[in-house]
Amino acid sequence: MASYLFLCLFLFFPHLYASSSSGSHSCSHHEAASLIQFKNSFSITQTVHAVRYCSHIVGFQSYPKTNSWKEDTDCCSWDGVTCHHLNAHVIALDLSCSRLYGNFPSNTTLFHLPHLQKLDLSYNDFNLSKIPSDFNNVSLKFLDLSHSNLSGPVSRSLGNLLQLTDLDLSRNQLSGQIPRSLGNLLQLTDLDLSRNQLSGQIPLSILNLTQLEYMRIDGNTLEGSIPDEVTAFPNLISLDLSGNLLSGTLPSWLYTAPSLKEIYLSQNQFSGHIKKFQSKSPELIWLDNNKLQGPLPSSIFQLLNLTLLSLSSNNLSGVIELSMFSNLPNLNYLDLSHNSLSLTSNSTSSVNHILPNLIAIFFSSCNLSEFPQFLKGLKSLESLDLSCNRIEGKIPQWMQEVGNDSLSYLNVSHNSLTEVEHFPWKNIAVLDLSSNLIRGNLPIPALTINAFLISNNSFNGEVSSLICNASFLRILDLSHNNLSGTIPQCFGSLSDSLEFLNLMKNKFYGTIPPTFAKGCNLSNFNLNGNLLEGPLTPSIFNCKGLEVLDLSNNKINDTFPHWLGSLPQLQVLVLKSNHMHGSLCVNSSKSSPFFSKIQIFDLSSNYFSGPLPVGYINNFKAIINLEKIGSTVSYMGMYDYEGSAFYTYSIGIAMKGQYVELVKIFTMWMIIDLSNNQFEGEIPKVIGKLNLLKGLNLSHNNLNGGIPTSIGNLTSLEWLDLSSNRLSGTIPNRLADLPFLSSLNVSENQLHGQIPQGKQFNTFGNDSYEGNKGLCGFPVSKGCNIIEPPPPNVLKKDGSKSNIAFGWKVVLVGYGCGVVFGMSVGYVVFQTGKPKWLVNLVENQHEKRRRRKSK
Repeated sequence: MASYLFLCLFLFFPHLYASSSSGSHSCSHHEAASLIQFKNSFSITQTVHAVRYCSHIVGFQSYPKTNSWKEDTDCCSWDGVTCHHLNAHVIALDLSCSRLYGNFPSNTTLFHLPHLQKLDLSYNDFNLSKIPSDFNNVSLKFLDLSHSNLSGPVSRSLGNLLQLTDLDLSRNQLSGQIPRSLGNLLQLTDLDLSRNQLSGQIPLSILNLTQLEYMRIDGNTLEGSIPDEVTAFPNLISLDLSGNLLSGTLPSWLYTAPSLKEIYLSQNQFSGHIKKFQSKSPELIWLDNNKLQGPLPSSIFQLLNLTLLSLSSNNLSGVIELSMFSNLPNLNYLDLSHNSLSLTSNSTSSVNHILPNLIAIFFSSCNLSEFPQFLKGLKSLESLDLSCNRIEGKIPQWMQEVGNDSLSYLNVSHNSLTEVEHFPWKNIAVLDLSSNLIRGNLPIPALTINAFLISNNSFNGEVSSLICNASFLRILDLSHNNLSGTIPQCFGSLSDSLEFLNLMKNKFYGTIPPTFAKGCNLSNFNLNGNLLEGPLTPSIFNCKGLEVLDLSNNKINDTFPHWLGSLPQLQVLVLKSNHMHGSLCVNSSKSSPFFSKIQIFDLSSNYFSGPLPVGYINNFKAIINLEKIGSTVSYMGMYDYEGSAFYTYSIGIAMKGQYVELVKIFTMWMIIDLSNNQFEGEIPKVIGKLNLLKGLNLSHNNLNGGIPTSIGNLTSLEWLDLSSNRLSGTIPNRLADLPFLSSLNVSENQLHGQIPQGKQFNTFGNDSYEGNKGLCGFPVSKGCNIIEPPPPNVLKKDGSKSNIAFGWKVVLVGYGCGVVFGMSVGYVVFQTGKPKWLVNLVENQHEKRRRRKSK
């Protein structure tokens, strides 16, 4: 019994055996000194990112293991160090999640450990160091440098580690090409280069890795085709090349590799047909977001082990009878969305013989005209997407039994549904009914609701305060309906969970809820286009994370809310078309960084007066490019900690003389619109500091003086509207050097002299200058040999609002179903259109497998 216990300890807990069995053997002084020197190369720090990954993803506690490393003690007893049980040589070093920070020494003393077989330095911060080029004399079998903030190329010297079986360099900032020398690692079974910045083609030498079982190079910018050889990778189990720029046809070995179970090739540019699968081993097939075409091969319906099939967002065509999936008893995830496929279902087929185990179905844009009959009886369904089809009428009665206790995600948006009686699903988290024709009162979803989206319908009546019982509600979008009454006061109390509240384009009246809870979590608050009155409530200041505030097109009567300037995250403020008044002057002696992150500042069509707000302009640090935005995302919205979009923000704004309703806000858009007010005085020169400004509209005010030459510094400017003021002098020639200026309007002023010529100015028509009798030169008909006095003031002397039309003609509302990839169809769903639980499941499976293997 004792010998059996000893054997178990040796096999399953070798690190314990190694430490305890080295009683009479201490590690050599040379090895201990090398480890101490390596320890002294770094400091100890604690980054939130590393701690979160270690605890939530890896399941390990992050702590400084090297704190136990003391001189004159046996290094075999140190945390993270494993010694050979007979000779006490250091054979393994695990410093993962050890909070190490500093530059990785190019001549690291780790190379002085000649018996080292396993090295794990993952989840530390090596401060953008390069991988040392001297990995020549170390007898490593396992090397993990993932999540360690490394940069530069993948060192060619890694190809000299001929005993290596596991190599993980994932989630760093490595760049350049994959070195051909990796093809020398003939013993390699696990290769992970994912989530870096690698480019170029996959080297042909990778075909040498015949022992490879797991290959992950996803999340890079690799291009070209996958190396092909019919007999390649006979032992490969999992392949992940998703999220690259790979092209060409799918390699022939993909259909024949005898052990291949997991195929992740989504989000590339693969083309051609899907060919016949000769191997029956595939269990997961991700081919979505490519350019694949043609029909589905019949061999797919013979993959008996298949549990997941994702083919969305390709150019696949043909008719699919859903009973063809009857041979796939293990299938639980099916995504055929956004192709040119037509799905048909024989209503007489028994559900139990078609898709008995499905828990996730995505049939968006599949040319459906009704709810598929095969859904009947799927009581375990968790996610269902039937958006962007031609389904009419009301949700059928039998749908109440579909996933009654399990359905958490339902998307039937962009159809022609007309009636919804109630929501029977007890555990629904995401419910999207947007862009239908639904009338009637607003039903209340289950208390478990997380995202409730009913925009672009015809719901009417008042919103019941019962909706505030949904304490998990994060996203509520009731925009573009006919809802009326007052806004429920309880929305203010709900704000501790609510992050996104969009009531745009309804008929709400009364005042904004007066009380927003301390700890308010709102990041986007949109009341645009209602009938709201009264002043703003200062309790909005409790929403410290507020990024977008749009109160435009109401009847709000108040002076400018200067206190909004202290909201630390506010990026978009739109107050246009209200009854707001008074001066925007601010006490410049105040040290508070007013509006330091503001990017869109729209106060147009109000009654503001006095000089332009120089104090605020000086504090627009994000536009001046003093406040680093530091954003790696393209659009403003709700993101997870890895940068995947939950929901993107939208606003309505004037751009280049046209009103545009933006369904997404680019993070780099910088716009100031103070038009149609009663501002007076000169345009301040300080406006030339706004380096990143893309749009400036000061039209329809009472501004005088000249156009400051400093506007010529705004090299990012795309549109400039100074029309309908009392500006005089000449148009500065420096404006002709603005490289992106595509829209200019200085009409109805008192300008004179020659219009600048060349470059962008050659593209502007006469309407950009009309009403300035003193201007001459192209494109106006008047030549520049006649000098006339400046014309009289064209505005009313009392400074009241001009009646001149804005020329806003085009309204872009929403987006169609044809715009798929990257559009805001996710909510608590990622950009790939998959529910978060699924993406996390895949990521965690990869991570757990990797950690198990490393142990």
